[in-house]
Amino acid sequence: MTSIFRTVLGADFDRLHPQLQRRFSVGLTSGEACTGRGVMDRVWHGGAFVRPFLALGATRNILIPTPGRSVPFTIENVPYTDTFGRETVTFVRTFDLPGRPRRFDAQMVLSPKGDRILDYLGTHQHLASELHFHAEPDGSLLIRSGEHRFREGAVDLRVPELVGATAEVRESFDEAENRFRIQVRVVNRYFGPLFGYEGSFRATYTDIRTCGVRPGLRPVREESRT
Repeated sequence: MTSIFRTVLGADFDRLHPQLQRRFSVGLTSGEACTGRGVMDRVWHGGAFVRPFLALGATRNILIPTPGRSVPFTIENVPYTDTFGRETVTFVRTFDLPGRPRRFDAQMVLSPKGDRILDYLGTHQHLASELHFHAEPDGSLLIRSGEHRFREGAVDLRVPELVGATAEVRESFDEAENRFRIQVRVVNRYFGPLFGYEGSFRATYTDIRTCGVRPGLRPVREESRT
């Protein structure tokens, strides 16, 4: 057995920088969780028309409605087995913005075919995105989203391009600063850039057999559909 990220990348996993290899080895097999703490140099969003959608998403810990600079940031990557028996890794991001902290929650599982990651977003996993992982020539990791689906009860709909968006995540390791660097952009095909952030962080690792999954990290509702 291996991490869900090594599985989806296959041989390309070994092209990642060694620090990225360790970070994306978190899982039930390694027994490790990873916590990153740092600063986002910038949290931004698009024009005023975007704000109502970001505010709505924020009610379920999806996207961040408040822009800022030099924002303290934490990301928690903790593996666990969900209620459907699937290995899951949390990607819970907390931004210490003025007023109150904001969270952007996601839980990642391996697709049934093992060729992509399924990213369940928010506290109730109403949104699910396909993620495609690529190791870049410089050892960095590029993640691009594919199809998005909305699921609630019997409803299971593909999110149309008009209201959907494409997410692109670039993560690398800066050896001179001994820090991970990350850049995230969410763009709508018709309306342009919607949301994003960029900054850096340092990572620490813990034994999940000792620390477990802290209360409040798992979603309120888990979605079985892939």
